[in-house]
Amino acid sequence: MTNPTARTSRSSTYPRTVALLLSVLALLTAGLAPAHSIPTNHPSAARPTVVLVHGSWADAASWTRVITTLHSDGYKVRALPNPLRSLSGDAASVRAFLDTIPGPVVLVGHSYGGAVITNAATGAPNVEALVYINAFQPDAGESVVQLAGPDSALSADPTTIFDFVPATLPPTPDTEVYLKRSTVFTSFATGLDGVHKTLVHATQRPATLTALNEPSAEPAWATIPSWTLIGTQDEIIPASVQRTMAERAGSKVTEYNAGHVGLMTNPGVVARIIERAAAS
Repeated sequence: MTNPTARTSRSSTYPRTVALLLSVLALLTAGLAPAHSIPTNHPSAARPTVVLVHGSWADAASWTRVITTLHSDGYKVRALPNPLRSLSGDAASVRAFLDTIPGPVVLVGHSYGGAVITNAATGAPNVEALVYINAFQPDAGESVVQLAGPDSALSADPTTIFDFVPATLPPTPDTEVYLKRSTVFTSFATGLDGVHKTLVHATQRPATLTALNEPSAEPAWATIPSWTLIGTQDEIIPASVQRTMAERAGSKVTEYNAGHVGLMTNPGVVARIIERAAAS
């Protein structure tokens, strides 16, 4: 037989339990209120996302010290893995990522990465500025190899500056090219000490000959404002070549006393140019 006392006890406890649960739910709901309903004065709220694209013989880690500075200044940063397989394919990879970012973007390229952003940003509605760091700024029909010119360290006998994979000669369009240790030490990574030059050589990611020789499509710099940082000691893309490309693109130009990997040797200068573009 059912105990009426027990039934009464459970009946009286039930409303109190529901009330307690509703109170907890109300507290949780208040804590999870949408961010836009919470007043904020954080200056980074309206800042663009900075997207960094590395060049050949590097990876996203080459931006590490630049990223640290940008983060400390309140910027959201993404450093993408550049496939280095073909200019059109690499640009498509970057563009696919850009299309996932909901707000404005400052798109930054170093070296070959400059050619990639020139193609990736064409027609991209959220890219507000392009920043070229010791970078190629090709026009339609131009390749990286063509633009480097006769004064570039890369214009020497290819067998003296590159290691080919596979090693079979003559190379094919899909052959991967690595920088020889001597090239890294004497011309590519100038400004770094021996330990860091050794790391650059050991961790480099190769480009294919297709990527370095593929002609560019219509340039994004024709319709998007651009900033160019020129390394006056650059032996890979001579300063004179960088100046010519920047002038043609109508870029806002700054020069600094750095070699090709200025993003590693002078990260503060690089970060300031990016922030200048972001604030414009």
